[in-house]
Parts: sequence; C-alpha cells; structure tokens
Amino acid sequence: MLIEATASDFAALTRGRGPRNLRLVADIAPPEVLAMLGDLAATIRESFAPAAWLVVEDDTVVGLLSLIRPPDEDAVTIGYGIAPARQGRGIATRAVTDLLAWAKADPRVGIVVAETALDNLASQKVLTANGFVRAGERVDPEDGPVIVWRRSP
Repeated sequence: MLIEATASDFAALTRGRGPRNLRLVADIAPPEVLAMLGDLAATIRESFAPAAWLVVEDDTVVGLLSLIRPPDEDAVTIGYGIAPARQGRGIATRAVTDLLAWAKADPRVGIVVAETALDNLASQKVLTANGFVRAGERVDPEDGPVIVWRRSP
C-alpha cells in the first residue's frame, strides 16, 4: 500500500522512527539518503503533489516510492526502493501497481517514466510486470548508463 509521504514523515524516518504509528524496517535507507529524498520531495511538492509515498506492508514502512524530478508536461519520472530485508517478495511490483492506479486517476499524468541501471534485473522485472516498455538508454551524470522505461497509466 502507498501512503503519501509528508515532510513530518521524512523527519521521522531520518530519526530512525516509523511515522504515523507505523513500524519501520531498520535498513530502509541511510539517514543522509532519507534526508535527500525528503528535500527532493519538498522541492517537487512546491509545484506538484503528491511527490513521494511510503511503501507500507503489514503496518510497517518497508520502502519509498517518489518522483525523482518535477514532472515534464504530463510525464512523471519515478524511483523506488525496498529495504533489503524485504526485497524479493513482490513489494516493489505491488507499489508500482498502486502508483499506476494513482496516475491513471490523476488527469495531470499522461505517462510514467522510470530508469534502471543496466544490470538491475530485479527492477527491470518490476517494470515489465507492470507493463512498462523499454524506451531507450541514456547516461545519467550520477548513475551512469541507465535504461529508460515508459508506460501510459
């Protein structure tokens, strides 16, 4: 299940606490990464909301899904991560499915874009299971070569 992440949610996460009376998987992400994601969500939220979601299973925050940059016209670009202890259980696939349901209901969204590292087969499986198609490759200044995936909601 996805729950829209607020600034106070990110503040709790960076302190190692589960927001909203939710439990928290200990290895969700390092505090500096959580702080960066919170700052990114706050920046995007100035012009587009929601910008980030908590990925919740059994009343436990097990991951995050967010926009990774402000929308470009009707295209939103997403990124997601699941705590290592919870990977391989279909959680990311379900989270992206939920995101697509939100995108379909939001008239501002006409296309959903995601990027994966060339060797990130698990994430590629998540996207293909959700109907994304490979749209090309590009070189990201921070992440290096990535595959670009697209899908209409």
